[in-house]
Amino acid sequence: MEIIKGIGVSPGVAICSAVIYDAEKSRIPRRSVAPESAKKEIRRLRVAMAEAVQEVANLQTSQADIWDNKIRDIFAVHLHFLRDRSLRKRIVEIILQQSYTAEYAVSVVLRDIAKHFAQADDAYISERVNDIYDIERRLLRHLIGRKREDIQHLTEPVIIVARDLTPGQTASFNTKFIKALATDQGGRTSHTAIMARSLGIPAVVGLASATGKIAAGDTVIVDGNRGTVVIDPDQNTIDEYKRQAAALIEHELELDELAHLPAETTDGVIIELHGNIEFPGEADIALAKGGDGIGLYRTEFLYLEADHQPTEEEHYQAYLTTIRSFGSQPVTIRTFDLGADKFTQAQRDMREPNPFLGLRSIRYCLQNLDMFKTQIRAILRASAHGNIRMMFPLITNLLELRQAKWVVADVKEDLEEQGIKFNDSMPVGIMIETPAAALCAEHLADEVDFFSIGTNDLIQYTLAVDRINQKVASLYSPAHPAVLQLLRTVVQAAKRAKISVSLCGEMASEKDYLPLLLGLGITTLSLAPPMIPEIKKAIRSMSMEQCRAIARKAMGFDTDKQTISYLRAEMQKILPDEE
Repeated sequence: MEIIKGIGVSPGVAICSAVIYDAEKSRIPRRSVAPESAKKEIRRLRVAMAEAVQEVANLQTSQADIWDNKIRDIFAVHLHFLRDRSLRKRIVEIILQQSYTAEYAVSVVLRDIAKHFAQADDAYISERVNDIYDIERRLLRHLIGRKREDIQHLTEPVIIVARDLTPGQTASFNTKFIKALATDQGGRTSHTAIMARSLGIPAVVGLASATGKIAAGDTVIVDGNRGTVVIDPDQNTIDEYKRQAAALIEHELELDELAHLPAETTDGVIIELHGNIEFPGEADIALAKGGDGIGLYRTEFLYLEADHQPTEEEHYQAYLTTIRSFGSQPVTIRTFDLGADKFTQAQRDMREPNPFLGLRSIRYCLQNLDMFKTQIRAILRASAHGNIRMMFPLITNLLELRQAKWVVADVKEDLEEQGIKFNDSMPVGIMIETPAAALCAEHLADEVDFFSIGTNDLIQYTLAVDRINQKVASLYSPAHPAVLQLLRTVVQAAKRAKISVSLCGEMASEKDYLPLLLGLGITTLSLAPPMIPEIKKAIRSMSMEQCRAIARKAMGFDTDKQTISYLRAEMQKILPDEE
C-alpha cells in the first residue's frame, strides 16, 4: 500500500479500480508479476506485436494511393522493428529475468533504443527517435488497451488517472461509471477541478507521480477531502474508507433536506444561489440541489464535446432544455470562452506560446464573427421562451464591449427582418475577470445590465499565477489584499450604477470566504450545483451584520495568510460542528 499526496479539489471518497487515461503518453509503472505468470506476459507481448504489425500493414494498404515514398519508408521502418526477432527477444528476456509486466518491459527496451538513437552522430539515425516512441505507443495501446477499456464504453465504476485532463476530454466522460479523478497536474481552479465539482465526484490533482505509480486495474482510493490517493490499499484501509464514504453520503442527504428552504441569513436577508453548468442536463441537478437559477452556463462545452461546429439549432435546443428546467428563474448564458486551455478540433493546430494572454474569450468571438453571430441568434431566439440573460467573457475595455453589443444589435435587426421572436429587453452583462475590467468597472457599468465576477481568472491575472500549474499553487490566493480590493471596487461601481453584481468563480464554493463576500455586498453567488446545499447551510447560520463586521476586519490585513486564518476562525465559530 502506498499513499500519495496532492490537492483535494472536489470532496468525497471513491474506491474503484484505476483506468489510466492516455496511458501511452505516460510513464509505465515498474511492476513485477509472479514468476509463474511470465509465460502469460510473453503471450500478451506476442499478441500485441502481431496486432501492431497487422495495424500498420492495414494502414499501408488503405493509404497506398495517398502516401508518397517518404511516408512509405517511415512505416516500412515501423514494420521492420515490429517484426524484428531480436527486439522481441530483448523484451522477453527482461520479462523472464526480472518478472516485469509486458508493458514495462516494452517501455524499458524501446526507450533504451530511443536514447541510443538520440546520441548517434548520424542525422538519419538520430531522427528515428520519434519513430521508436511511436512504435512504443502503438504496442502499449495494444497491451494496455484491453485493461484500460474504451472510456466511451465503460461497463463498471472506475477512477480516471491521468497526467492532466483537458476540458474536451472531461466533457466526453460517462459520469455513470467515472467515480473520481486523480491527475499528476492541475490546481484548485483547473478545469479538472471545476468539472469534478460540477459532476459531484471526488478529485485530487497535483499528485505529480500518480501515472507513474498506478497501473491499470489497481485498486485505488481517492480522498477528495484530504487530498490523498491510496494505491493498493489493504483491507483495513478499505473498510475504514467505506465507513467514511457512508458517513459522507449521510451528511449529503442531510444537506439535501435544505434544498427547498431559502438561503436566508438569520436576520432575514435572502441570498440567491445559482448553479454553474457546462451541459443542459446539469440544470436539473442545480434545481434539485436548491439552485435559484443558472448563474453561469459555460457554452464552450457545446464545441469541445462535438466533432463539428455546433449549429444555431443545436445551440437553441440546448438553451431551451435548460430553460425548461428553471421556468421563470434566470438562466445566464456566457458566450463561448474558447482559447487558453479550451480548444475546438479546428483550433488544436493553432496553439499560441502564451494562450492565456492570447486569442481567447471575447477576443476570439470578435475575430470569428460567423460563429459568434450563430450563438447570439440562438440565445436571442431562446430569450423568447424564458428568463435568459447573456454575458460576455474576459472584457478588458469599453471598445470590446461596444463591439460585442454592436454584433448583438446586428443580429437583432436580422431577426426582426425575418419575423423571428426574441426578447428585445434581454439583459446583457459582462464578466469581470481582469484587473483592467475591475479598475474600469465604473465606466463599464454604464453600458451593461449586470456584472458577474469570475474570480478564477481575476485572481490569476491579478497575481500573475497560472491557475492550473501546481508548482505555483501556493501563490494562488483569493484572500490576497489586491484581489479583495478589486472585489470591493467592482461591488461599489455596480452599486453606484444601480446594476446587479454576482460572483461565479470557485471562490463562491469555499464557505470560509462566504462571510467576507456577503459582507462586501455580494448577495448572488453562482457555484457548482453539488456545493449549493453546503453553502446554503452556512448562510442560514450567519447574519448580515456579522458578515459586514467580518468583512471590515478582513479588509484590514496585510497578507493573505492573516486573512485566511481569521476567516477560518470566524467560520469555526459560525459552524463549530463542521470542522
